Amino acid sequence: IWWLDPELTYGNAKPFVFTQGHSVCNRSFFPCFDTPAVKCTYSATVKAPAGIQVLMSATQSTYLEEEGVYQFYMEYPVPAYLVALVAGDLIHADIGPRSRVWAEPCLLPTAISKLSGMVERWLTAAESLYGPYIWGRYDIVFLPPSFPIVAMENPCLTFIISSILESDEFLIIDVIHEVAHSWFGNAVTNATWEEMWLSEGLATYAQRRITTETYGAAFTCLETAFRLDALHRQMKLLGEDNPVSKLQVKLEPGVNPSNLMNLFTYEKGYCFVYYLSQLCGDPRHFDSFLRAYIEKYKFTSVVAQDLLDSFLNYFPELKEQCVESKAGLEFERWLNATGPPLAEPDLSQGSSLTRPVETLFKLWTTEPLDSVAAASSVDLTKWRTFQTVLFLDRLLDGSPLPHEVIKKLSECYSSQLDSMNAEIRIRWLQIVVRNDYYPDLYKVRRFLENQMSRMYTIPLYEDLCTGTLKSFALEIFYQTQNQLHPNLRKTIQQILSQGLNPLPAIDTTAVATDTPAMVLEDKVSEATNGAISLRDVNVSA
Repeated sequence: IWWLDPELTYGNAKPFVFTQGHSVCNRSFFPCFDTPAVKCTYSATVKAPAGIQVLMSATQSTYLEEEGVYQFYMEYPVPAYLVALVAGDLIHADIGPRSRVWAEPCLLPTAISKLSGMVERWLTAAESLYGPYIWGRYDIVFLPPSFPIVAMENPCLTFIISSILESDEFLIIDVIHEVAHSWFGNAVTNATWEEMWLSEGLATYAQRRITTETYGAAFTCLETAFRLDALHRQMKLLGEDNPVSKLQVKLEPGVNPSNLMNLFTYEKGYCFVYYLSQLCGDPRHFDSFLRAYIEKYKFTSVVAQDLLDSFLNYFPELKEQCVESKAGLEFERWLNATGPPLAEPDLSQGSSLTRPVETLFKLWTTEPLDSVAAASSVDLTKWRTFQTVLFLDRLLDGSPLPHEVIKKLSECYSSQLDSMNAEIRIRWLQIVVRNDYYPDLYKVRRFLENQMSRMYTIPLYEDLCTGTLKSFALEIFYQTQNQLHPNLRKTIQQILSQGLNPLPAIDTTAVATDTPAMVLEDKVSEATNGAISLRDVNVSA
């Protein structure tokens, strides 16, 4: 349960509270069987001061104004981690026939402009693929920047961090991913945290089917290329024999399941699901199977064998061909082998968007650097966000770059990038820091002075403290620490303390001892042991 003083909200007017249950945190919220294998309905009565709006992940709600009491009821069985509450200075606007957006008053106009009419379009596309949306309403609430992850698929009420509002393409992908969870994860749930890919891999596959239907195959392939790039980056860092790269990860006693959340859960899981779809020949045949799978298992929890047995029974001709035992692509090997995916999707339909990225990257990284004129003629403002972040991520992978290259990059693009969204700007600023490019350091300071979100602060502090700029990082931190949530303050303090004498104590009264050290996907690891920082992975949603 996260309690925020008014100063940690956008409006600075009223206190705010929210819960984050995934994966095993709701045991501190209410007594429960805190396992995804157990589902139940729930009801709740919440008393709140006047002027504080309370919302929960429930299908029904009433408000008795004279008593200040809200009553909620979730009529469908859900696992404990999907029970969620938020309360604060929230107002709403309808953005579709079954959707509304909730946000602080100062943020609501932006949220409306970004999402009006869009959610219904995505829900309709999802229903055409996977059957009726069973939860009634699909509402969205935007949370303050202290929200420790990007988005959470609480049924009927998706939680999303407000910081993502300025990055349109990331917002689209994040919301569609949470929409997909309405079928994969919420209706049918992984019975054990050791098989999280059953929710995340299937939701990622469904997300990309929805984006293909609504935005075309090229956009979907571009976003997939960006994510798979990040997967291979993480693979390189962890090593191909690392057990966390298995789809079926062994959960040792005492280990927080959130520690197992990584890009393999999403992207290796997605690749396996995509491989299954390719065995069918036509993705629409696989869509039909997934509709039947949802209908059979909705409101229950499953294991991988349930999915795979259902798949083979649905396609008896594939069962006769023994596709589950195909050499090198055995289902068992997909589940239990370490390393990268055994097969990856054909992304050639995205070449019109990915080829310009590859061409520009080669112009900047091929010696001698005699093609600056051609490179500088590229107008990044005409690119999609995912093209630009893919280009910048590859430059990050190659950093430190020769001084002449970083100097020319700044001359060509720095002013263009200044006007772009935070997902782009943070990557350019990481390049600045990793290359000790002092002329643009003032932009790093300005960025950190205006950011309160974990996903936009931790990566830069990690980079600053890895190189020669730790004193610069300390200076910024002491100037800005009061605008940061105590948990985030503590995490940054730990980063700054590495290799130094302990920093002066910061009051963290009533703050949980677990502090996230990484953001790998739309869930966050709440433990610091063995974490791979965003600095190395370069993913934020």
